[in-house]
Amino acid sequence: MSLPEALILGLLQGLTEFLPVSSSGHLELGSALFGLTDPDESLRFSILVHGATVLSILVVFRRDILELAAALLRFRWDEKSRFVLLLLVSAIPVGITGLLFESSISAFFGGRIVFVGCMLLVTATLLFLTRYAPGGNSRLSPGKALLIGLAQTVAILPGISRSGATISVALFLGIDREQATRFSFLMVLLPIIGATLLEVKDLVALSPTGEGSGTAVLAAGFLAAFLSGLLACRWMLGLVKKGRIVYFSLYCLLAGLVAIIAGIS
Repeated sequence: MSLPEALILGLLQGLTEFLPVSSSGHLELGSALFGLTDPDESLRFSILVHGATVLSILVVFRRDILELAAALLRFRWDEKSRFVLLLLVSAIPVGITGLLFESSISAFFGGRIVFVGCMLLVTATLLFLTRYAPGGNSRLSPGKALLIGLAQTVAILPGISRSGATISVALFLGIDREQATRFSFLMVLLPIIGATLLEVKDLVALSPTGEGSGTAVLAAGFLAAFLSGLLACRWMLGLVKKGRIVYFSLYCLLAGLVAIIAGIS
């Protein structure tokens, strides 16, 4: 992997992790475009950029996270500790799916461009339908958190946007836009950290070959993912509050069609 490729893929990861356009789908498309086929190198790079994504969330939501951590340390049942419980409930579906069906999930990756394009069309449809979501100020409950968690599980598929799926489902459940966005971004911390730890375990098992990208290339990818993640996370917060995520449906529609045409040609 070259320095420009690392910068572009890092930017893709940081931007698309938070914007409702599917980070996994875009990384698949980017890797296919650059002809990157080394699985060990891809694993190392994936660990770094996902770590950068986690770091950007920690920075943007640092006050929320510190308040939630303080609430847990008080060992008292209140709204903040209840919110932590809901975050844990939302992580159950994706945790079970990741542990039991890891090998099956990996079969959807590896250059299946037509499949990615079809899933981007699904994302486009989901985002477009949010314009018909009922307004309201419904209270988050364990049942609703579980449904949002199921949406996050479906978003494991490359081309299905995680933020798009979780925020859309929350809006259809009557959750107000600000709360839906906050919950969507915080709920991803546990799955991403868990998946990154599993990737680190696999990375330790790899035999060092001395080949692959250098430190400068990997550092550039990490920095690009972190900075673009900060930008996209804050941008997305404002977009959802203004009800503008529906506009991304057009982008996903076009990207999906281009991917399908490129994959079958």
